[in-house]
Amino acid sequence: MRAAERGSRAPVVPHYGDAPEPAGRYSPAKCIGTRREVKIGTPDEEHISTSYIERSNLTLRMANRRYTRLTNAFSKKLANHCHMILLYTVWYNFVKMHKTLKMTPALAANVTDTLWSMDNLLALVDEHDAAKPRQKPGRKPKRG
Repeated sequence: MRAAERGSRAPVVPHYGDAPEPAGRYSPAKCIGTRREVKIGTPDEEHISTSYIERSNLTLRMANRRYTRLTNAFSKKLANHCHMILLYTVWYNFVKMHKTLKMTPALAANVTDTLWSMDNLLALVDEHDAAKPRQKPGRKPKRG
């Protein structure tokens, strides 16, 4: 991937026509074509595709129960959901070995020179928690 493509974004925008004859309660409009819109950078036209983001979304859903439908593994608080996304992102990029790369993405991009384990990830979480202790919910901090 060229350096100019790394930060490039170009979504594929569908164009819809009139809805087909009423076939039931809901009949979606027919897609009559698509166009590629360059939003940021200078992407290679051959690589503008929804396949990359769709694969990323599928990987996220398969690795996290929170993104599957009809589950009891949902987040009650937005902060908990954000923490889950952060942990998943660090795991995916620093811990998970990718078959096509034969290494982690962080190693491939020279972000790190060490293969992380789950122990490294948990140590990072413990270090963060120790630096900023949580207070009990609904309680005001004591004045000293």
